Amino acid sequence: MQNAQTKENKMGTMPVPRLLISMSLPMMLSMLVQALYNIVDSIFVAQINENALTAVSLAFPVQSLMIAISAGTGVGINALLSRNLGEKKFDEANRAARNGIFLAFVSFGLMAVLGLTVSHTFFRLQTQDEQIVTYGTQYLTIISILSIGVFMQMTLERLLQSTGKTIYTMITQGTGAIINIIMDPILIFGLFGLPRLEVAGAAIATVTGQIVAVALSLYFNCTKNKELNLNMKGFRPDGKIIATIYQVGVPSIIMQSIGSVMVFGMNKILLMFSSTAAAVFGVYFKLQSFIFMPVFGLNNGMIPIIAYNYGARNKKRIVSTMKLSIGMAVGIMLVGLAIFQIFPAQLLRFFDASEHMLEIGIPALRIISLSFIFAGYCIIVGSVFQALGNGVYSLIVSAARQLLVILPAAYLFAMISGLSMVWWSIPLAEIMSVVLSTLLFRRIRTLKIDPLDRPLE
Repeated sequence: MQNAQTKENKMGTMPVPRLLISMSLPMMLSMLVQALYNIVDSIFVAQINENALTAVSLAFPVQSLMIAISAGTGVGINALLSRNLGEKKFDEANRAARNGIFLAFVSFGLMAVLGLTVSHTFFRLQTQDEQIVTYGTQYLTIISILSIGVFMQMTLERLLQSTGKTIYTMITQGTGAIINIIMDPILIFGLFGLPRLEVAGAAIATVTGQIVAVALSLYFNCTKNKELNLNMKGFRPDGKIIATIYQVGVPSIIMQSIGSVMVFGMNKILLMFSSTAAAVFGVYFKLQSFIFMPVFGLNNGMIPIIAYNYGARNKKRIVSTMKLSIGMAVGIMLVGLAIFQIFPAQLLRFFDASEHMLEIGIPALRIISLSFIFAGYCIIVGSVFQALGNGVYSLIVSAARQLLVILPAAYLFAMISGLSMVWWSIPLAEIMSVVLSTLLFRRIRTLKIDPLDRPLE
């Protein structure tokens, strides 16, 4: 046990810049690989035809929902584990980890049932194009009934992150992504004598990469993560621990699920103009992930540092971590802004964009990417809320941004001014998000961070 305590002490003693980089860099690199395979996936699918690309784009809200559930639960597990470790409550940390694994299986079961029963209906609600419905139903059914990969991978990687072993998550995510990239063209186009599966092949490649990543994550947790004991023998779900996980996790799940609702709503608005407009929006989400994923990797490194030092009542390290994280996130987003402003046509041509798609997509990418100026700050502040146990603040900001601004503004712009104005709803919403995030951060600093200067009574 002393060995575990010595290892964990780096969260409270290592210089903040070095700690944040050591915790975040592996995650940032692995998430860049994740973003790359998301983009490659769509690049290959686009070579089938534009309807295939549109089908995968319309499936994105459900994929986002799965990621929202797994990542949100992971945030709750990560925050609870890191806080327990900061307070030297190692037995409670073990119980939190085991309940987290149980929740991953429950989430998978629910999503598998939904995938089997509502995939076709989901696409019928969006379009009557038979080819898009067929492609989309195949894709969505496969990724849902085999979603054990996404849920278990996220959970097991969060266990490694909470103890500072982010290098192993880079290996697991990177391996899964590389397998996906290799299998995509083989299964989509039927190379090496295999049948041509088209969109279904892309789905199979995705879930295969995830399942391999789960196997690696389990191996690393069992052999390298000595701070935690994941033996599930005699396990019984603990309602109190599950409630604590979801106290932080549910706001995060809802916050990210709101993103699924927003994308579904935007797709409905864009399909009023053409399926190409919806395809452009889908391409944007694939491309922007290459910019946002490193920031999310930074988040994943930052959250356990802040949660640990909150448990240890170290205000100085919390504030230093926040400031450095915001600076790094804003820098990453400004690089992304420059790329989207200078090279929009080149980015779209990766997806075999037609002239019509270029006509819609070039101004769309330039307008939407203006939101990058503000997004880095908002993402980091929202994660600070989660790390301190106030995930509901992140929920408030996300709901206001996506449901109260983006969708109403996009619909209004569509009715009044046409497609070109719809894209402006996203930068407009991000400006609102900055204001609201700042107001809520001032409140949480007063209530939770500043009192750390005072001794416990």
